[in-house]
Amino acid sequence: MADFPTSDDPQLSTIGGTRDSSGDAIFTVPVEISVVLGQATLRVHQLLKLGRGAVVELDQRTDQPVEIFANDVLVARGEVTIADGDRIGVTLTELVRSIYTK
Repeated sequence: MADFPTSDDPQLSTIGGTRDSSGDAIFTVPVEISVVLGQATLRVHQLLKLGRGAVVELDQRTDQPVEIFANDVLVARGEVTIADGDRIGVTLTELVRSIYTK
């Protein structure tokens, strides 16, 4: 399992080289997280034929990691898992380092 930075990590918690109470405001900014299971391209006539119970085959294999985006920026990859009973979750397996090195 990979180690991921936390909000206590100095790399993530410094703003302008110093940390003060005004810098903590960044941690309250909402970030939309989305997970892409795969993609498919359909022609309009195929799309119009879809109905309840139809299966759309994605380009992703079950053994491939899913991509995790934060505000439409790829930040990590992971594996789909079952969270609390009937909820889907994602276990992070890889961070995309470019988000920390800009």
